[in-house]
Amino acid sequence: QVQLVESGGGLVQAGGSLRLSCVASGRTFSIYCMAWFRQAPGKEREFVAAITSSGNSASYPDSVKGRFTISRDNAKNAVDLQMNSLKPEDTAVYYCARPKTYNICATDKNNYNYWGQGTQVTVSS
Repeated sequence: QVQLVESGGGLVQAGGSLRLSCVASGRTFSIYCMAWFRQAPGKEREFVAAITSSGNSASYPDSVKGRFTISRDNAKNAVDLQMNSLKPEDTAVYYCARPKTYNICATDKNNYNYWGQGTQVTVSS
């Protein structure tokens, strides 16, 4: 069983920065794509960022591109999300996720079956 534990959320003013971290249990972390999603109250869970198993490639939706950066350290079983120039609309619970199979690195949340407990990010205007 894989466990994902996020940390680093909090309250920040618009324009500020936060760095989220996720640590995974298990010995197969390095072969899986990893991703971050977020869910605001009353909204669907949405894709934020994904990074390939090697860390050589990442993808983002237009809403965060240029402001958020995903990175990973396979030696530490960790994946981070650096969030800069935060906006009030970035307010949400942020989740770390691992896909069902190692060869998937997708934006659709239905491809992911391991989720962390979530960490709250609140951006004030």
